[in-house]
Amino acid sequence: MNVNVLIDSVVRQTTVLIAQLATSVGVRAPLAHIANQVFLELTRELRQQGLGQKVIADMFGLALRTYHGKVRRLSESTTYGGRSLWEAALEFIAEKKTVLRADVLARFAGDDPAMVRAVLRDLVESGMVFASGRGDRTTYRAATPDDYAPRDPAQQREALVNLVWVALNRYAPASSRALAESIPLDEEQVRRALQELVADGRARAIAGSQAPEYECLSCLIPLESAAGWEAAVFDHFQAMVTAVCTKLRLGNAFASKNDWVGGSTYGFDIWPGHPHRDEVLGFLRSVREKAVNLREKVTAYNLEHEAEGGTQRVIAYVGQTVLGLDNELPDGEDE
Repeated sequence: MNVNVLIDSVVRQTTVLIAQLATSVGVRAPLAHIANQVFLELTRELRQQGLGQKVIADMFGLALRTYHGKVRRLSESTTYGGRSLWEAALEFIAEKKTVLRADVLARFAGDDPAMVRAVLRDLVESGMVFASGRGDRTTYRAATPDDYAPRDPAQQREALVNLVWVALNRYAPASSRALAESIPLDEEQVRRALQELVADGRARAIAGSQAPEYECLSCLIPLESAAGWEAAVFDHFQAMVTAVCTKLRLGNAFASKNDWVGGSTYGFDIWPGHPHRDEVLGFLRSVREKAVNLREKVTAYNLEHEAEGGTQRVIAYVGQTVLGLDNELPDGEDE
């Protein structure tokens, strides 16, 4: 099989997911950094796979010198070393309240002017910055929270904590720095979230570790939680990616009925009045009930017994989609 076709297909579906997430709450989420983030994180993962810089540059179709320049340019601003150009430009505009393009270009004189203009254009197109006027007399103003749909601060905080909780459940034992790299969030935000998780008993600090590390015994986002959908999406997506990557690392290119690692997809064609319609639509519910009962049994046993010879973490993910359901509510639900 042509692996490039598979990669292109995965990228296409991932962009569909990103676009849906970016507009899911009625506002335009900032996306100016996405392309740069994908490039930088993809190069980092390729290096972790053992590939050299020259090979990675060739995979991107870049000369080695061009590749190094792009990595350096995207990793940090020349004017403000250690920070991305778009981040530094956005903060500068926010600090000034309103600022002329000429002033932005002067402030970042150490950077390529074409790159600075491109960053400004991306910030405007993503909705992070508003612009008026033309040419170097263009005035910029950074978007404020009032420009976006309001959200309950407590709910927003709980959503962030849940996201850290899910990441901890996947990567534990982990430090705040390691979690900040995997989510990613500012390390101070992760540290405060961990403190909150420890305080309410959802996580605990590991005694004896050199750097502060944490773990959690379980992670459960309630089905009706309004503040947990971001964490739930992240949890489901990373579970799927982990399963696929694990199978690829094991060298398994096919499925068998005795697999411990993998996934299966089943499709059913039904219609109103179909004798198996309720059974098919209730498939997700039945699997959830079985999984909850199994988890409760395992948890009860683990509380009374010590692990023998180390533990194995099993991550199962389940999803169900009903196409054409946009204007139809599930059975038993009212407007």
